[in-house]
Amino acid sequence: MGDQDAKLKKTIGFFPAFATVTGSVIGTGVFFKASAVTNYTGSTSLTMFVWLLGGFITICAGLTGAELAAAYPETGGLTKYIEHSYGGFWGFMAGWAQAIIYFPANVAAISIAFGTQFTHLFTLSNSWIVPVAILSALSVTSLNWISAKVGGRVTSISLVAKLIPLALIVLFGFMHKGPVELSLFPVVAGPHRNLITAMGNGLLATMFAYDGWIHVGNISGEMKNPRKDLPKAISLGIAVIMLVYVLVNAVFMYVLPINQIAGNLNAASDASTMIFGNMGSKLVTIGILISVYGGLNGYTMTSMRIPYIMGKEHKLPFGDVFAKLNKAGIPWAAGAIQLIIACLMMLTGEFDAITNMLIFVIWVFYVMAFIAVIKLRHTQPELKRPYKVPLYPIVPIIAILGGVFILVCTLLTEFVTTIIGISVTAIGVPIYFYLRNKWDLDGQKVDSDSRKVPKLEINPE
Repeated sequence: MGDQDAKLKKTIGFFPAFATVTGSVIGTGVFFKASAVTNYTGSTSLTMFVWLLGGFITICAGLTGAELAAAYPETGGLTKYIEHSYGGFWGFMAGWAQAIIYFPANVAAISIAFGTQFTHLFTLSNSWIVPVAILSALSVTSLNWISAKVGGRVTSISLVAKLIPLALIVLFGFMHKGPVELSLFPVVAGPHRNLITAMGNGLLATMFAYDGWIHVGNISGEMKNPRKDLPKAISLGIAVIMLVYVLVNAVFMYVLPINQIAGNLNAASDASTMIFGNMGSKLVTIGILISVYGGLNGYTMTSMRIPYIMGKEHKLPFGDVFAKLNKAGIPWAAGAIQLIIACLMMLTGEFDAITNMLIFVIWVFYVMAFIAVIKLRHTQPELKRPYKVPLYPIVPIIAILGGVFILVCTLLTEFVTTIIGISVTAIGVPIYFYLRNKWDLDGQKVDSDSRKVPKLEINPE
């Protein structure tokens, strides 16, 4: 199947990267988060406000993170940004949190969502959900084993396919006369709700829906021109995501009374039935299937690069296995191991709990990355920055404040799972020191800085 000395191939252009950003984010969230957000806000005005605010914060985060992505266009994404900014230990912890639990848990959750919608469309019993979920994850992983170009094409095709039903919903939705007027001002919370609390909880739900954009950095080592294309893919991708989320949710609230959306996971189907008739629910289900499959492909494509790069740097137990590439230059072993972990999570049914545990931990590393932009401006002013975040330092500060808000809200609302998530991540601490000492005892005397993968050559423009 190849060996760990094989080279990752530069075959990914701008559109596959752009599609990876949008495809990884626009998945289940665009259909299912409306129920949670409206349940918290209780009003159309506050619902639209938090979707816009969540998108604004995410754009600031994307513009900020893109500076690191352009400065360090290496396979590994967030893990490499943290390592370059804070050292090998924190880089390892970011990679450990993503490689072992965060990405497999997301693959498991998205696969179960696909299985659920598939059985609903074909009126199968619930006993088929897990088998279909496992087959969907296996099929996506297999496609990505062929080549990075194939994985990119799947993401690109699914992005176009998923936007078609969404565009139809928006276009015909606003032509449909809703039962109530879509009121955007003044921005108020629903009955018996505190404005600040409702806005905080609603914004927290939208930010979860916007999550996933940063993971395109995991494939930057395989991009033809990452310094130019990666920042553009991130910033434009997030802008499209926000536009889609705002318009689709506006249609939901234009077509249905808000009390029929709040807490209703079938709100998208109900809205489409109102717009298109009885076939509407099937149309939306097909759209969800395409959307979820594309999101699953995006996470699968980016996730296997994290354990690969950590294995190549001897930062995981059995690192040589994780570092294996096939003839197409794909980290097939890392993908296989993550697929196995994801399938085990599907079988146990604990994937949602594990994902919730790591929300706090992942956002800690996001905020660290945002702070790193300011930090490196002072400590490494000579660093080549092909892209610089606009309106510095205002945009990074907004990203940092938004991230801190996520951390505080998560800690207050998910205290127990947050503590468990921190504890699970902390398991990586002794593993890091064990592996470091192991390599020292082997006589290699390799520290975290000298163990870095050599910088990938970037094709001239």
